[in-house]
Amino acid sequence: MRPLAEHAGGAGGTGSAPENPQNPGNPENPEYRVAHLRDRLAAEELGELGVRAEVRAGSVVVTGTVPSSECRETLLRTVREELAGLAVHTDVVVAETASPDHAEDLP
Repeated sequence: MRPLAEHAGGAGGTGSAPENPQNPGNPENPEYRVAHLRDRLAAEELGELGVRAEVRAGSVVVTGTVPSSECRETLLRTVREELAGLAVHTDVVVAETASPDHAEDLP
């Protein structure tokens, strides 16, 4: 997995509202932001992709398979926009859609 962005917080803070896990509607809450990302992916042209985003151990993990490198780049751009400031790891692969160039040998 590759880090997409590093956590922007820290001891000094960023001056934004603190994260409040008790308030799931708080835009600073990672779960809220991941839910918003899922909604955006479903509403846009990427809606049919097999992509999953979830919060794990304080960071967001985005996994799945996309049909083309262009779709992968669009997905990664959307993730960066929606989850800026959060630690994000991606494991998104492009599906091989080309015809095989040789016969498969079965034992």
